[in-house]
Amino acid sequence: MAALPVIAVFDVGKTNKKLFLFDSQYRIVEEITARFTETTDEDGFPCDNLESFRQSITENLSLLAARTDIDLRVVNFTTYGASMVYIDENGDPLTPLYNYLKPYPEALAEGLYERYGGKDEFSRSTASPAMGNLNSGLQLYRIKIQQPEIFRRIRYALHLPQYLHYLVAGSAFSDLTSIGCHTALWDMELQDYHTWVREEQLDSKLAPVCHSSHAIPCRIGDKAVMVGVGLHDSSAALIPYLRSFSDPFVLLSTGTWGITLNPFNQSPLTLGELESDCLFYLSYKGLPVKASRYFTGRELEQRSAGIAEKYKVSVHSLHQLPFDGHWRNAGEDSVIKAYHQLMQEIVDQQAEAMRLVIPPGDDLRIYIDGGFSRNEPFLRLLAGAFPRNYIAVAEMAQATSLGAALVMHDHWNGGELPADLVKLHDIRI
Repeated sequence: MAALPVIAVFDVGKTNKKLFLFDSQYRIVEEITARFTETTDEDGFPCDNLESFRQSITENLSLLAARTDIDLRVVNFTTYGASMVYIDENGDPLTPLYNYLKPYPEALAEGLYERYGGKDEFSRSTASPAMGNLNSGLQLYRIKIQQPEIFRRIRYALHLPQYLHYLVAGSAFSDLTSIGCHTALWDMELQDYHTWVREEQLDSKLAPVCHSSHAIPCRIGDKAVMVGVGLHDSSAALIPYLRSFSDPFVLLSTGTWGITLNPFNQSPLTLGELESDCLFYLSYKGLPVKASRYFTGRELEQRSAGIAEKYKVSVHSLHQLPFDGHWRNAGEDSVIKAYHQLMQEIVDQQAEAMRLVIPPGDDLRIYIDGGFSRNEPFLRLLAGAFPRNYIAVAEMAQATSLGAALVMHDHWNGGELPADLVKLHDIRI
């Protein structure tokens, strides 16, 4: 029996870290849970363990390359953003993988903003709301100011996807999807590094910029493979949609956050939008993607617990409730009314966030994926908030990993992309 040609994608999230194998039709043929451990930095703050990353990726790829039932052709990576690895001339990490949730020194940030036009202008021109360590460019700046000896020894500051590429291929690159994810490094208007990056000489520590579809030939054991440079996870999740649909659309990706991504809105960010937590990502083609977010999942989790306790039902059973078109007429002491009222309030807030990136009167399509795509009250009430728009639930397995696989298509797959990568299910009011 002939070996099955596959592409392997390491999908590294903050919570889940997995390895997926896709066949030439981009069907998942195997899913492996990767074992990465946590450690702490010099201040005792928790962070992912870089040595664990190296061991897991090396061991898994060695096993895959040696198998006779599959033919490993390509490897790629997609990870969470706002995380940098500082390597020396020998490729060894100089610091822990600092956690982007760690508090950033306020005085250091304020001094930087003051030198470059103030916080508002700095945020506007970099399309990055001021978010401390979530602006990874500020992480590198902190190293320069507070750890100058470490900064001197840095050969490259690599975002996490590109570090994983480096572990396998030994080549250093910067990828636009990582540079463009609220890093404060990129000037969206000039489509180049921001002035402050060059004036502070941070650019001397950044690897050459390449296209997200770039790959390097490499050997893993006796196996010749192509190794992709990796992508930021939010940008990777958009790729199946951008490759499948030509009509303008907005993607609402739901989970802990409800993130609205509009790859067809490149209007400059206003101060009001920045204050409302809007920002730009960069797509795999290097184009701006306007985004807004609302803490949808956390809001539902916190408030549904009270309803479950009051009505003596499980939170799980609440989320399984079907939509009731007459919920407003239900009795005051009704679990159906209480849950629908909660969902209406959440939808109102989610819709407000979505309108930040959907121009008034725009009847573009709205696709919804993630956890809330299975919540009927949420879907039906959201459809009511956008009566002019076609709204559909998008069904696909592992959009982020699939996107990282699709961007490598031309490096291994001579066939056409399947027409059914994304299946849509209409939502009616």
